[in-house]
Amino acid sequence: MIVGTRGSPLALRQTEIVRERLSSLGIQTELRRVKTSGDLFLDKPLHQLGGFGVFVTEIDERMLAGEIDLAVHSMKDLPSKRPEELSLSAVLKRDSPYDALLCRRDSAEGIEELDWGATVGTSSMRRAAQLLRARPDLNISSLRGNLQTRLRKLEQGEYDAIVLAEAGLERMGLNPGHVRLDGERFVPSANQGTIIVVARAGSLAEACSRPLDDAHTRTETMIERKIMEVVGGGCVVPMAAHARVEKEKARVLAEVLSRDGKRFVRLEESIPLEEDYLRLAEDIGERLMRMGGRELVDEAVRFFGNR
Repeated sequence: MIVGTRGSPLALRQTEIVRERLSSLGIQTELRRVKTSGDLFLDKPLHQLGGFGVFVTEIDERMLAGEIDLAVHSMKDLPSKRPEELSLSAVLKRDSPYDALLCRRDSAEGIEELDWGATVGTSSMRRAAQLLRARPDLNISSLRGNLQTRLRKLEQGEYDAIVLAEAGLERMGLNPGHVRLDGERFVPSANQGTIIVVARAGSLAEACSRPLDDAHTRTETMIERKIMEVVGGGCVVPMAAHARVEKEKARVLAEVLSRDGKRFVRLEESIPLEEDYLRLAEDIGERLMRMGGRELVDEAVRFFGNR
């Protein structure tokens, strides 16, 4: 079977994880690299490239054309609206969903220890808003490029600190002395830390990859995606959603913030999984919007639309 993926080192490593697991099931695969629009313009923030989907659309098109059988993605890159012909055939067991703070050598070892006015690199609207909520004095600067490029920019002194997904560091076997940001203050992005496999619905590839699915992770990420879908706004809206299955319930923490982090709405719920948990997740999203989230979403969309 032909497996399509982006060509970044992290994307290739994630694909190797999937291929190794398929191989253990007796399924042989061939790698096919696909250049996406998100890889072509590394000097621009994601919201200027169209947001969610910039790392996915071209791979979807190859699959729909029959050129590849499976695709491997970071789940948080996947838009909430998907082609009906494609199936999310496997959600792998989640790695760390949390953010990691990396500081320059001889610099601080935590968010509170950064110098006044320190420059912190991130291109995530959510991370920027959460950082400013914790430290309004920080200078948030755009950070693009693959993982190695971002680490190099930090070492070269372009930033005092940068924020990355901890899962990416772990998958690449890197231990740069990072600090995990507290998940209560810095609620993760929906689906962060999760690798997924996509196949054509009803295909042999879908059936072959289904055994890689982790039920708990699928439940958690689908709850998060439902909240994200209700809130909307794409990658320009600073929003977070994190669900964690605990026995027969899922603890859910979700929030929508203003771009500067000064205003936010937040909900913490415990959802019983024996009920219609996706409907309950939808209700969380709707209540967030009624609490003031709608104004924050409209404000962000209007700001970036007018730029």
